[in-house]
Amino acid sequence: MLPIGTIVNIAAVIAGGSIGLVAHGRMPDRVRTIVFQGLGLCTLVIGMQMAFKVPNPLVLIFSVVLGAIAGELLNLEDRFMALAEKLKKKVGSKSDHFTDGMITAFLIFCVGPLTILGAFDEGLRGDPALLLTKSMLDGFASIALASTYGVGVLFSIIPLAIYQFGLTFFASSLQTIFFDPVITALTATGGTLILGIGINLLELARIRLSNLLPALVIVVLITMALGA
Repeated sequence: MLPIGTIVNIAAVIAGGSIGLVAHGRMPDRVRTIVFQGLGLCTLVIGMQMAFKVPNPLVLIFSVVLGAIAGELLNLEDRFMALAEKLKKKVGSKSDHFTDGMITAFLIFCVGPLTILGAFDEGLRGDPALLLTKSMLDGFASIALASTYGVGVLFSIIPLAIYQFGLTFFASSLQTIFFDPVITALTATGGTLILGIGINLLELARIRLSNLLPALVIVVLITMALGA
């Protein structure tokens, strides 16, 4: 089966990111700063909407704390940064925000409920409608992200493709794992990470978000254990 939804999603990010890159080169610093801040505020709102869906705050807390410990021990942030820097050198980019743009865009595009539900819908029923809706949203988001971060946003399509293709192709085997409580808990945890993106964009603090990614796996395991 050809994963039309993910293919369109990738095309939307490329198209939106390209528009953002044109704006990025012509945008005065003061305009870029206010766009950055506006994007940060919007990201906080999206993160709060997702995080408030948490069915059990203790599960969220344990998942994030344990995920942070695992991420720090595995040194995920530095590993991702090193990979992104290698990619940056290969493509000859001189952007100061290449790595931040790539990682931030990937997190925004991939931790929402539409990613999981959309990939499952297409994988199980051959219906790409949810991913097509997500494509439109990601396309507009990529304009704002690329106008702020630059070309690194375009390269977020690499992990995006791997993640969504994987979910689509393995949807049938994962169907019994991702029941409604798991998706709800995963959405709330993803929203918490998106809140971290907003905080980083607003420069309120520097959160090593890649080191929190194991929380997305841990919350699934905890929710499954409690629901068993």
